[in-house]
Amino acid sequence: MTILVIGPTGRVGRHVVEQLVARDASVRVLTRDPAKAAFPTGVDVAKGDLLDIDSLRAAFVGVRTLFLLNAVTGDEFTQAIVALNVAREAGVDRVVYLSVFDADRAVNVPHFAVKSGAERMLEAMNFGATILRPTYFIDNEAMVKDVILQHGVYPMPIGGKGVAMVDARDIAEVAAIELIRRDRAPEKLPIETINVVGPETLTGEDVAAIWSDVLGRPVAYGGDDPSGFEQNMATFMPRWMAYEMRLMAERYVSDGMIPEAGDRERLASLLGRPLHDYRETAVRLASA
Repeated sequence: MTILVIGPTGRVGRHVVEQLVARDASVRVLTRDPAKAAFPTGVDVAKGDLLDIDSLRAAFVGVRTLFLLNAVTGDEFTQAIVALNVAREAGVDRVVYLSVFDADRAVNVPHFAVKSGAERMLEAMNFGATILRPTYFIDNEAMVKDVILQHGVYPMPIGGKGVAMVDARDIAEVAAIELIRRDRAPEKLPIETINVVGPETLTGEDVAAIWSDVLGRPVAYGGDDPSGFEQNMATFMPRWMAYEMRLMAERYVSDGMIPEAGDRERLASLLGRPLHDYRETAVRLASA
């Protein structure tokens, strides 16, 4: 049977497709513009989006298992719930859903609240699902690379509690492993939740120190005030989204993203290798 991948084909989605193909899975991807798609040979590319019900229904034909990743948009909740309803209508009850770390606690952050609602639907509607709850993506640092390299400041207000930043490649590989496990199981498996974290819990000062070491010159931490972060984000994204990013940053400062006991060991066992660390990305971005 086919595994349907729904979601932006960026940091995580593309890696998920590649990991599935490497495991000899039959893969279909739903995308708005197949002409721009550049997936491995053999991937079935379907045109459509989550608010086009006809194309969504067509994409589910012959599918047993779903990977669902919703982009942060103003209608994210509608998209998530519609996708799960159409999946259920099509008889698909095996799902890997990309949520977010502490989705049920940080309910004032819109996209955290959305994902908490989708998690509740998965449980209430009796899906067999793996809910992945990743922390802050290390890959996001590409957005602030120029500030770090040109101004010697690490600008993300992640605070002093610590954030266990995770590499998108690790998220995607865990997702693929779980998709294959559920797809090939003789029957629907119970719901499981996996915190997908990185190997280190880093503060803002810790990250600045890593960059200082990688670059061989001082890099300062910009501080814990998310208001400046909101203003910077608003220069290249909608104001509502910049405000949402501020709310998320406030959670980093107040609570951090700190793994539970056994989270890292579970991931390393699942992957059969160590997790990618922050320094690896810093070295790559510094040399790009």
